Amino acid sequence: MELHVNGAKTYCYTGGKAFDAAQPTVVFIHGVLNDHSVWILQSRYLAHHGWNVLAIDLPGHCRSGGEAPSSVEEAADFIAALLDAAGVQRAALVGHSWGSLIALEAAARLQARVSHLVLVGTAFPMKVSPALLDSALNEPMKALAMVNVFSRSTLAPPPSALGPGTWVYGASMALGRRVLASNPKVNVFHRGFKACDSYANGEAAIQAITCPVLFVLGAQDQMTQPRAAQGLINAARDSGKTVQRVSLPVGHHQMTEAPDATLFAIRDFLKS
Repeated sequence: MELHVNGAKTYCYTGGKAFDAAQPTVVFIHGVLNDHSVWILQSRYLAHHGWNVLAIDLPGHCRSGGEAPSSVEEAADFIAALLDAAGVQRAALVGHSWGSLIALEAAARLQARVSHLVLVGTAFPMKVSPALLDSALNEPMKALAMVNVFSRSTLAPPPSALGPGTWVYGASMALGRRVLASNPKVNVFHRGFKACDSYANGEAAIQAITCPVLFVLGAQDQMTQPRAAQGLINAARDSGKTVQRVSLPVGHHQMTEAPDATLFAIRDFLKS
């Protein structure tokens, strides 16, 4: 499905189902150097179980045009414009890594238009080491290899992720190369990491949201370690939010390393 958002084409994977305005909607937001495909199991399941799914390619990434966001705030404004373009009055937001910060900021701005917020592999602040920032800018293939080592707790995910025998490291390397090459005008790798590193509004945003929030964290996550999300969890609870936390025995890519557990956590939360 293609929508025109802010004058540019935006690709939204709908899970193989036509958009139905009578159904509730969930928006999936990917992280740095990813695209809609990282949500393949979760998005397709929900699309076949009563939800409209908009698993997006962010602007300037893969099949979406427009200027790649240079900040979390810019990306959050895009999510608001996406809902308007789709004619969606209220939606659940699910974001991974950088996408979790985008979902958080968008939920704070959209208030009652967001029914549920799911933060997968999140942290605040989401600082990126100077060495990794420099490598993403000047030696992106080296940085991509580093990220894929740090992100993974397994090289062989369960069959429901991408199929038996899938080499997740190689698949992620190929995806990263494809996303980077999709925008010859901008280094979306460095731009995304810089946006994560610069975002400073997380605590205020979590206090401002009006919906329940689910944290899906990887116990072996070396990119966004679980303890780095505790400040957001505490701030949400202290401000009276409904908070759920699910810990999975995997690394940073919960969607492929624990695909079923990640799906079931999201599915059950969205029922609430």
